[in-house]
Amino acid sequence: MSAVEDQDLLSPELTADPHAYYAQLRQEDPVHWSPASKGWLLTRYDDVVAAYTDPLLSSDRVRPLLKVLPAGRRAELGPMLETISRWMVVTDPPAHTRLRKLANDAFRQQRVAMMGNWIGEIVDELLGEFGTADSGDFLHDFAYPLPATVIARMMGAPRGDQHLFQQWSDELALVAFSAGGKDRAGRHARALAGVRDMQRYLADLIERRRREPGDDMVSLLLEAAGEDGDRLADAELMALCSLILFAGHETTTNLLCNAMVMLSRHTGQRDMITADPSLANRAVEEVLRFEGPIKILVRWVHEDHERAGREIKAGQRVFLVQQSANRDGDVFPDPDSFDITLSVQPLHVGFGRGPHACLGAQLARIEGRVALPKILQRFPRIHVDGDVTWKPSIASRAVEGLTVSGLR
Repeated sequence: MSAVEDQDLLSPELTADPHAYYAQLRQEDPVHWSPASKGWLLTRYDDVVAAYTDPLLSSDRVRPLLKVLPAGRRAELGPMLETISRWMVVTDPPAHTRLRKLANDAFRQQRVAMMGNWIGEIVDELLGEFGTADSGDFLHDFAYPLPATVIARMMGAPRGDQHLFQQWSDELALVAFSAGGKDRAGRHARALAGVRDMQRYLADLIERRRREPGDDMVSLLLEAAGEDGDRLADAELMALCSLILFAGHETTTNLLCNAMVMLSRHTGQRDMITADPSLANRAVEEVLRFEGPIKILVRWVHEDHERAGREIKAGQRVFLVQQSANRDGDVFPDPDSFDITLSVQPLHVGFGRGPHACLGAQLARIEGRVALPKILQRFPRIHVDGDVTWKPSIASRAVEGLTVSGLR
Protein backbone atom coordinates (compact mmCIF):
# COMPACT_ATOMS: atom_id res chain seq x y z
CA MET A 1 0.00 0.00 0.00
CA SER A 2 1.45 3.33 -1.04
CA ALA A 3 2.23 5.87 1.65
CA VAL A 4 0.98 8.62 -0.64
CA GLU A 5 -2.42 8.88 -2.30
CA ASP A 6 -2.09 8.38 -6.04
CA GLN A 7 -2.91 11.31 -8.29
CA ASP A 8 -3.51 11.63 -12.02
CA LEU A 9 -0.51 13.36 -13.63
CA LEU A 10 -2.84 14.66 -16.36
CA SER A 11 -5.24 16.30 -13.92
CA PRO A 12 -5.64 20.09 -14.23
CA GLU A 13 -4.09 20.55 -10.78
CA LEU A 14 -0.91 18.56 -11.47
CA THR A 15 -0.66 19.88 -15.01
CA ALA A 16 -0.56 23.39 -13.54
CA ASP A 17 1.84 22.60 -10.68
CA PRO A 18 2.98 19.08 -9.75
CA HIS A 19 5.87 20.07 -7.48
CA ALA A 20 4.22 19.76 -4.06
CA TYR A 21 3.06 16.27 -5.01
CA TYR A 22 6.52 15.29 -6.24
CA ALA A 23 8.10 16.62 -3.04
CA GLN A 24 5.75 14.42 -1.02
CA LEU A 25 6.62 11.40 -3.16
CA ARG A 26 10.37 12.04 -2.80
CA GLN A 27 9.97 12.21 0.97
CA GLU A 28 7.48 9.42 1.64
CA ASP A 29 7.18 7.12 -1.38
CA PRO A 30 10.03 7.65 -3.88
CA VAL A 31 9.21 4.44 -5.80
CA HIS A 32 5.47 4.85 -6.15
CA TRP A 33 3.03 2.58 -7.97
CA SER A 34 0.56 4.79 -9.81
CA PRO A 35 -2.65 3.09 -10.96
CA ALA A 36 -3.64 6.31 -12.74
CA SER A 37 -0.43 6.28 -14.81
CA LYS A 38 -0.18 2.47 -14.97
CA GLY A 39 3.45 2.56 -13.96
CA TRP A 40 6.04 3.20 -11.24
CA LEU A 41 7.09 6.79 -10.56
CA LEU A 42 10.76 7.36 -9.62
CA THR A 43 11.05 10.87 -8.19
CA ARG A 44 14.42 11.14 -6.39
CA TYR A 45 17.44 12.44 -8.29
CA ASP A 46 19.74 9.54 -7.40
CA ASP A 47 17.12 6.95 -8.35
CA VAL A 48 16.39 8.63 -11.68
CA VAL A 49 20.09 8.93 -12.55
CA ALA A 50 20.72 5.28 -11.65
CA ALA A 51 17.76 4.17 -13.73
CA TYR A 52 19.17 5.74 -16.90
CA THR A 53 21.84 3.02 -17.10
CA ASP A 54 20.06 0.17 -15.32
CA PRO A 55 20.04 -2.94 -17.59
CA LEU A 56 16.85 -4.11 -15.88
CA LEU A 57 15.02 -1.18 -17.47
CA SER A 58 14.57 -1.12 -21.22
CA SER A 59 14.12 1.81 -23.59
CA ASP A 60 12.55 -0.63 -26.07
CA ARG A 61 9.11 0.18 -24.74
CA VAL A 62 7.03 0.33 -27.90
CA ARG A 63 7.29 -3.25 -29.20
CA PRO A 64 6.36 -4.78 -25.83
CA LEU A 65 3.34 -2.49 -25.73
CA LEU A 66 2.27 -3.68 -29.16
CA LYS A 67 2.41 -7.30 -27.97
CA VAL A 68 0.05 -6.77 -25.03
CA LEU A 69 -2.51 -4.53 -26.72
CA PRO A 70 -5.94 -6.09 -27.31
CA ALA A 71 -6.61 -6.90 -30.97
CA GLY A 72 -8.91 -3.93 -31.48
CA ARG A 73 -6.47 -1.45 -29.99
CA ARG A 74 -3.57 -3.04 -31.88
CA ALA A 75 -5.41 -2.55 -35.16
CA GLU A 76 -5.99 1.12 -34.27
CA LEU A 77 -2.61 1.99 -32.77
CA GLY A 78 -0.30 -0.56 -34.42
CA PRO A 79 0.71 1.32 -37.58
CA MET A 80 1.64 4.46 -35.63
CA LEU A 81 3.50 2.57 -32.90
CA GLU A 82 5.37 0.46 -35.48
CA THR A 83 6.73 3.68 -36.96
CA ILE A 84 7.88 5.02 -33.58
CA SER A 85 9.42 1.63 -32.69
CA ARG A 86 12.13 2.27 -35.30
CA TRP A 87 13.33 5.43 -33.53
CA MET A 88 16.75 5.16 -31.92
CA VAL A 89 15.47 6.42 -28.55
CA VAL A 90 13.26 3.33 -28.16
CA THR A 91 15.95 0.75 -28.89
CA ASP A 92 18.44 -1.01 -26.60
CA PRO A 93 22.04 -2.12 -27.20
CA PRO A 94 23.40 -3.42 -29.46
CA ALA A 95 20.95 -1.85 -31.95
CA HIS A 96 21.01 1.49 -30.13
CA THR A 97 24.81 1.50 -29.86
CA ARG A 98 25.15 1.02 -33.60
CA LEU A 99 22.60 3.69 -34.55
CA ARG A 100 23.99 6.20 -32.06
CA LYS A 101 27.54 5.71 -33.32
CA LEU A 102 26.50 6.28 -36.95
CA ALA A 103 24.48 9.36 -36.00
CA ASN A 104 27.10 10.97 -33.75
CA ASP A 105 29.09 12.70 -36.51
CA ALA A 106 26.14 14.89 -37.43
CA PHE A 107 25.83 16.13 -33.84
CA ARG A 108 29.40 16.54 -32.68
CA GLN A 109 29.72 19.55 -30.39
CA GLN A 110 32.12 21.42 -32.67
CA ARG A 111 29.85 20.98 -35.69
CA VAL A 112 26.78 22.15 -33.75
CA ALA A 113 28.67 25.15 -32.30
CA MET A 114 29.55 26.24 -35.83
CA MET A 115 25.84 26.58 -36.57
CA GLY A 116 25.56 29.49 -34.14
CA ASN A 117 26.16 32.21 -36.75
CA TRP A 118 23.48 31.18 -39.20
CA ILE A 119 21.08 30.32 -36.35
CA GLY A 120 21.61 33.93 -35.22
CA GLU A 121 20.65 35.14 -38.69
CA ILE A 122 17.41 33.16 -38.53
CA VAL A 123 16.69 34.54 -35.05
CA ASP A 124 17.23 38.11 -36.25
CA GLU A 125 14.91 37.59 -39.20
CA LEU A 126 12.14 36.07 -37.08
CA LEU A 127 12.47 38.79 -34.42
CA GLY A 128 12.19 41.46 -37.12
CA GLU A 129 8.92 39.94 -38.29
CA PHE A 130 7.73 39.39 -34.71
CA GLY A 131 8.44 42.98 -33.72
CA THR A 132 6.29 44.40 -36.52
CA ALA A 133 3.35 42.05 -35.91
CA ASP A 134 0.51 43.09 -33.63
CA SER A 135 -0.28 39.71 -32.12
CA GLY A 136 2.51 39.45 -29.54
CA ASP A 137 2.15 35.68 -29.98
CA PHE A 138 5.58 34.50 -28.86
CA LEU A 139 4.75 30.81 -29.22
CA HIS A 140 3.42 30.75 -32.78
CA ASP A 141 5.36 33.67 -34.24
CA PHE A 142 8.81 32.96 -32.80
CA ALA A 143 9.36 29.89 -30.60
CA TYR A 144 7.40 27.64 -32.95
CA PRO A 145 8.99 28.52 -36.33
CA LEU A 146 12.59 28.92 -35.11
CA PRO A 147 13.49 25.25 -34.54
CA ALA A 148 11.56 24.11 -37.62
CA THR A 149 13.51 26.60 -39.75
CA VAL A 150 16.80 25.47 -38.19
CA ILE A 151 16.02 21.79 -38.77
CA ALA A 152 14.95 22.43 -42.37
CA ARG A 153 18.30 24.11 -43.04
CA MET A 154 20.21 21.37 -41.22
CA MET A 155 18.58 18.73 -43.41
CA GLY A 156 19.09 20.65 -46.62
CA ALA A 157 15.34 21.09 -47.12
CA PRO A 158 13.90 24.22 -48.76
CA ARG A 159 13.22 27.04 -46.29
CA GLY A 160 9.63 27.26 -47.53
CA ASP A 161 8.94 23.72 -46.28
CA GLN A 162 9.28 24.63 -42.62
CA HIS A 163 5.50 24.70 -42.19
CA LEU A 164 5.41 21.01 -43.11
CA PHE A 165 8.03 20.25 -40.46
CA GLN A 166 5.94 22.12 -37.88
CA GLN A 167 2.78 20.25 -38.81
CA TRP A 168 4.38 16.80 -38.68
CA SER A 169 6.07 17.56 -35.36
CA ASP A 170 2.74 18.57 -33.83
CA GLU A 171 1.05 15.36 -34.92
CA LEU A 172 3.90 13.19 -33.60
CA ALA A 173 3.87 15.01 -30.27
CA LEU A 174 0.27 13.95 -29.63
CA VAL A 175 1.43 10.32 -29.45
CA ALA A 176 5.04 10.49 -28.28
CA PHE A 177 4.24 12.84 -25.37
CA SER A 178 0.95 11.15 -24.35
CA ALA A 179 -1.31 14.11 -24.80
CA GLY A 180 -4.43 14.43 -22.68
CA GLY A 181 -7.49 16.63 -22.81
CA LYS A 182 -9.10 17.41 -26.17
CA ASP A 183 -6.07 16.03 -28.06
CA ARG A 184 -6.46 12.46 -26.79
CA ALA A 185 -9.25 11.45 -29.19
CA GLY A 186 -8.05 10.43 -32.65
CA ARG A 187 -4.43 11.36 -31.99
CA HIS A 188 -2.97 8.12 -33.39
CA ALA A 189 -4.87 8.38 -36.68
CA ARG A 190 -3.80 12.01 -37.08
CA ALA A 191 -0.19 11.20 -36.28
CA LEU A 192 -0.12 8.26 -38.67
CA ALA A 193 -1.44 10.36 -41.56
CA GLY A 194 1.24 12.96 -40.86
CA VAL A 195 4.00 10.36 -40.59
CA ARG A 196 3.10 8.84 -43.95
CA ASP A 197 3.31 12.26 -45.58
CA MET A 198 6.60 12.91 -43.83
CA GLN A 199 8.08 9.58 -44.93
CA ARG A 200 7.30 10.30 -48.56
CA TYR A 201 8.91 13.73 -48.21
CA LEU A 202 12.03 12.35 -46.51
CA ALA A 203 12.44 9.59 -49.08
CA ASP A 204 12.51 12.22 -51.82
CA LEU A 205 14.92 14.40 -49.82
CA ILE A 206 17.31 11.48 -49.24
CA GLU A 207 17.33 10.68 -52.95
CA ARG A 208 18.08 14.32 -53.82
CA ARG A 209 20.95 14.47 -51.34
CA ARG A 210 22.31 11.18 -52.65
CA ARG A 211 22.41 12.64 -56.18
CA GLU A 212 23.51 16.12 -55.08
CA PRO A 213 25.33 15.92 -51.71
CA GLY A 214 26.02 19.09 -49.77
CA ASP A 215 27.13 20.11 -46.28
CA ASP A 216 23.73 19.31 -44.74
CA MET A 217 22.97 16.66 -42.15
CA VAL A 218 21.29 14.20 -44.53
CA SER A 219 24.34 14.23 -46.83
CA LEU A 220 26.62 13.68 -43.83
CA LEU A 221 24.52 10.78 -42.55
CA LEU A 222 24.49 9.19 -46.01
CA GLU A 223 28.30 9.22 -45.92
CA ALA A 224 28.67 8.11 -42.28
CA ALA A 225 30.19 4.66 -41.96
CA GLY A 226 31.42 2.48 -39.14
CA GLU A 227 34.86 0.88 -39.00
CA ASP A 228 33.51 -2.17 -40.84
CA GLY A 229 31.86 -0.06 -43.54
CA ASP A 230 28.43 -0.31 -41.92
CA ARG A 231 26.02 2.42 -43.02
CA LEU A 232 22.51 3.50 -42.21
CA ALA A 233 19.89 1.90 -44.43
CA ASP A 234 17.45 4.35 -46.00
CA ALA A 235 14.69 3.22 -43.62
CA GLU A 236 17.00 3.83 -40.66
CA LEU A 237 18.01 7.23 -41.98
CA MET A 238 14.37 8.14 -42.50
CA ALA A 239 13.56 7.09 -38.93
CA LEU A 240 16.48 9.14 -37.60
CA CYS A 241 15.39 12.22 -39.56
CA SER A 242 11.84 11.77 -38.25
CA LEU A 243 13.14 11.62 -34.69
CA ILE A 244 15.35 14.69 -35.16
CA LEU A 245 12.48 16.62 -36.68
CA PHE A 246 10.13 15.78 -33.84
CA ALA A 247 12.50 15.95 -30.88
CA GLY A 248 14.42 18.96 -32.16
CA HIS A 249 11.28 20.98 -32.82
CA GLU A 250 9.08 20.19 -29.83
CA THR A 251 11.73 20.41 -27.11
CA THR A 252 13.32 23.64 -28.39
CA THR A 253 9.94 25.36 -28.74
CA ASN A 254 9.16 24.37 -25.15
CA LEU A 255 12.57 25.50 -23.93
CA LEU A 256 12.17 28.97 -25.46
CA CYS A 257 8.63 29.43 -24.15
CA ASN A 258 9.47 28.16 -20.69
CA ALA A 259 12.46 30.51 -20.57
CA MET A 260 10.20 33.43 -21.42
CA VAL A 261 7.78 32.42 -18.66
CA MET A 262 10.58 32.17 -16.09
CA LEU A 263 12.19 35.48 -17.05
CA SER A 264 8.80 37.21 -16.94
CA ARG A 265 8.29 35.92 -13.41
CA HIS A 266 11.83 36.97 -12.43
CA THR A 267 12.33 40.30 -14.16
CA GLY A 268 15.46 41.09 -12.16
CA GLN A 269 17.15 38.07 -13.74
CA ARG A 270 15.78 39.03 -17.14
CA ASP A 271 17.45 42.43 -16.70
CA MET A 272 20.71 40.74 -15.68
CA ILE A 273 20.86 38.91 -19.02
CA THR A 274 20.03 42.12 -20.86
CA ALA A 275 23.03 43.76 -19.17
CA ASP A 276 25.31 40.73 -19.49
CA PRO A 277 24.38 38.45 -22.42
CA SER A 278 26.96 35.87 -21.34
CA LEU A 279 24.51 34.89 -18.57
CA ALA A 280 22.30 33.34 -21.25
CA ASN A 281 24.31 30.11 -20.93
CA ARG A 282 23.45 29.76 -17.26
CA ALA A 283 19.89 30.91 -17.89
CA VAL A 284 19.34 28.09 -20.38
CA GLU A 285 20.68 25.52 -17.91
CA GLU A 286 18.53 26.88 -15.09
CA VAL A 287 15.41 26.74 -17.27
CA LEU A 288 16.29 23.14 -18.15
CA ARG A 289 16.52 22.35 -14.44
CA PHE A 290 13.64 24.39 -13.10
CA GLU A 291 11.03 24.13 -15.87
CA GLY A 292 12.58 21.91 -18.53
CA PRO A 293 10.78 20.88 -21.72
CA ILE A 294 10.75 17.16 -20.84
CA LYS A 295 9.02 16.00 -17.66
CA ILE A 296 9.20 12.21 -17.81
CA LEU A 297 11.03 9.42 -19.66
CA VAL A 298 9.51 5.94 -19.75
CA ARG A 299 11.26 2.58 -19.37
CA TRP A 300 9.96 -0.98 -19.70
CA VAL A 301 10.90 -3.53 -17.00
CA HIS A 302 12.99 -6.45 -18.35
CA GLU A 303 12.73 -8.75 -15.35
CA ASP A 304 11.39 -8.89 -11.82
CA HIS A 305 13.47 -7.03 -9.25
CA GLU A 306 13.28 -5.04 -6.03
CA ARG A 307 13.68 -1.28 -5.99
CA ALA A 308 13.64 0.61 -2.67
CA GLY A 309 11.69 -2.22 -1.10
CA ARG A 310 9.12 -2.39 -3.90
CA GLU A 311 8.57 -5.49 -6.04
CA ILE A 312 8.88 -4.39 -9.67
CA LYS A 313 7.54 -6.91 -12.18
CA ALA A 314 8.64 -7.65 -15.73
CA GLY A 315 6.33 -6.02 -18.26
CA GLN A 316 5.55 -3.03 -16.04
CA ARG A 317 6.48 0.55 -16.88
CA VAL A 318 8.77 2.83 -14.90
CA PHE A 319 8.47 6.62 -15.22
CA LEU A 320 11.73 8.51 -14.67
CA VAL A 321 10.34 11.81 -13.38
CA GLN A 322 13.05 14.27 -14.44
CA GLN A 323 10.83 17.18 -13.44
CA SER A 324 10.97 15.92 -9.85
CA ALA A 325 14.65 14.92 -9.86
CA ASN A 326 15.60 18.46 -10.86
CA ARG A 327 13.89 19.83 -7.74
CA ASP A 328 15.43 17.33 -5.30
CA GLY A 329 16.59 19.30 -2.26
CA ASP A 330 19.16 16.64 -1.39
CA VAL A 331 21.03 17.61 -4.57
CA PHE A 332 20.12 21.20 -5.46
CA PRO A 333 20.23 24.03 -2.89
CA ASP A 334 16.93 25.89 -2.60
CA PRO A 335 15.53 23.76 -5.46
CA ASP A 336 12.22 25.61 -5.83
CA SER A 337 13.90 28.96 -6.49
CA PHE A 338 14.81 30.01 -10.03
CA ASP A 339 18.32 31.49 -10.00
CA ILE A 340 20.48 31.95 -13.10
CA THR A 341 23.49 32.94 -10.97
CA LEU A 342 23.88 29.40 -9.62
CA SER A 343 26.51 27.05 -10.93
CA VAL A 344 25.23 24.36 -13.28
CA GLN A 345 26.87 21.77 -11.03
CA PRO A 346 25.61 19.29 -10.05
CA LEU A 347 24.21 18.61 -13.49
CA HIS A 348 20.49 18.66 -13.96
CA VAL A 349 18.84 15.84 -15.89
CA GLY A 350 16.83 18.01 -18.25
CA PHE A 351 18.18 16.10 -21.26
CA GLY A 352 18.55 12.72 -19.60
CA ARG A 353 21.82 10.95 -18.91
CA GLY A 354 23.83 7.97 -20.12
CA PRO A 355 23.73 6.32 -23.54
CA HIS A 356 20.21 7.60 -24.20
CA ALA A 357 20.96 11.24 -23.35
CA CYS A 358 19.28 13.51 -25.89
CA LEU A 359 21.22 13.43 -29.17
CA GLY A 360 20.17 16.99 -30.01
CA ALA A 361 20.82 18.49 -26.57
CA GLN A 362 23.64 20.73 -27.81
CA LEU A 363 21.54 21.99 -30.71
CA ALA A 364 18.71 22.99 -28.35
CA ARG A 365 21.24 24.68 -26.06
CA ILE A 366 22.78 26.65 -28.94
CA GLU A 367 19.36 27.83 -30.11
CA GLY A 368 18.49 28.99 -26.59
CA ARG A 369 21.87 30.64 -25.98
CA VAL A 370 21.69 32.49 -29.29
CA ALA A 371 18.02 33.46 -29.08
CA LEU A 372 17.68 34.73 -25.49
CA PRO A 373 20.24 37.59 -25.67
CA LYS A 374 18.93 38.67 -29.06
CA ILE A 375 15.34 38.71 -27.78
CA LEU A 376 16.30 40.82 -24.76
CA GLN A 377 18.56 43.11 -26.75
CA ARG A 378 15.68 43.94 -29.08
CA PHE A 379 12.90 43.83 -26.45
CA PRO A 380 14.47 44.49 -23.02
CA ARG A 381 11.09 44.83 -21.28
CA ILE A 382 9.39 41.84 -22.87
CA HIS A 383 7.07 39.99 -20.50
CA VAL A 384 4.28 37.40 -20.61
CA ASP A 385 0.71 38.65 -20.41
CA GLY A 386 -1.70 37.00 -18.00
CA ASP A 387 -1.62 33.53 -16.52
CA VAL A 388 0.16 30.64 -18.21
CA THR A 389 -1.81 27.52 -19.12
CA TRP A 390 0.17 24.30 -19.50
CA LYS A 391 -0.76 21.47 -21.85
CA PRO A 392 -1.89 18.21 -20.22
CA SER A 393 0.93 15.85 -21.18
CA ILE A 394 2.74 13.03 -19.42
CA ALA A 395 6.13 13.67 -20.99
CA SER A 396 6.41 17.32 -22.07
CA ARG A 397 6.21 20.66 -20.30
CA ALA A 398 4.59 22.92 -22.87
CA VAL A 399 2.40 26.02 -22.79
CA GLU A 400 -0.98 26.20 -24.51
CA GLY A 401 -0.13 29.67 -25.79
CA LEU A 402 2.11 32.59 -24.88
CA THR A 403 1.27 36.23 -25.53
CA VAL A 404 3.85 38.87 -24.61
CA SER A 405 3.96 42.64 -24.22
CA GLY A 406 6.79 45.17 -23.96
CA LEU A 407 7.71 44.98 -27.63
CA ARG A 408 7.59 48.78 -28.13
